[in-house]
Amino acid sequence: MSETIKKIGVLTSGGDAPGMNAGIRSVVRTCAFHNIECVGIVQGYQGMIRGEFIPMDARSVKGIINKGGTILKTARSKDFMTKEGRKVAYDQLKKEGVDALVVIGGDGSFTGAMVFSAEYDMPVMGIPGTIDNDIFGTTHTLGYDTALNTVVEVIDKIRDTASSHDRLFFVEVMGRDAGHIALNVGVAGGAEEVLIPEENLGLDRLLESLHRSKASGKSSSIVVVAEGDKIGKNVFELKDYVDEHMSEYEVRVSVLGHMQRGGSPSCFDRVLASRMGVKAVESLLEGKSNFMVGLLNDVMSLTPLEQAIKGQSKINLELLRVSDIMTT
Repeated sequence: MSETIKKIGVLTSGGDAPGMNAGIRSVVRTCAFHNIECVGIVQGYQGMIRGEFIPMDARSVKGIINKGGTILKTARSKDFMTKEGRKVAYDQLKKEGVDALVVIGGDGSFTGAMVFSAEYDMPVMGIPGTIDNDIFGTTHTLGYDTALNTVVEVIDKIRDTASSHDRLFFVEVMGRDAGHIALNVGVAGGAEEVLIPEENLGLDRLLESLHRSKASGKSSSIVVVAEGDKIGKNVFELKDYVDEHMSEYEVRVSVLGHMQRGGSPSCFDRVLASRMGVKAVESLLEGKSNFMVGLLNDVMSLTPLEQAIKGQSKINLELLRVSDIMTT
């Protein structure tokens, strides 16, 4: 174990995700277990620049494992993107006596951590926290499983209305660059079609699919759309196109938005966060830096931050095929 690390700072950055609090709790309690001081940094890199540090011990994080959001708050910091801003942040850390950082966030947060570490030789470790599950080096990011369960529950409720009124619902879910949420909830929710950025279905094939569903006896349909889907400019343009070409359906749009980020984290996300926090702290104490903790083959693994940032998470092709079969 490293003898140079006496105090570790933990922060959450970027978009919030269920499981972040469980990750904070794990980092703090792992520090306590190893007799290392821990401070929470409020509002991410912006709080680091302002010197907003909270001493945290094992009792500071009681009762938060089941809470959504993040008790440390989160913010995007334009100041930290500048060399001058990072210098102020470093001075604040040195003043506080912080020797290493655990950053819970997405690829933007990891980019900031990597640049900061290179400039000031500050040991950093990343924990992936984003519901989009779009980070290379882990099969699951914090919040992804919870978001899936949240969306499936909503789709089940929408289906009740769709079937009662013979309606077609376009349900837009988060996923600007990746269709992991849309594909999984589409299969789990029994959607008639799933539209994702990785697969350009095309308007004609979408209509063909909907006509086929109607001809097979389906009186209502649900189409799950990732927000980054390339078919139309947006989900409302898709609605207008179907309205124009399929008078058989009464078409509605439901944009789930930020509700997907909220809620109490699932059992899976709580356990994942706990494992990731332990791995992050103990890796720092072993002298490692500039890695992201990830889950690969159900084992906690380390991926270089640069690789996690530049690599691309891949859509599950087998699940894509399952989706095509299930829409028959």
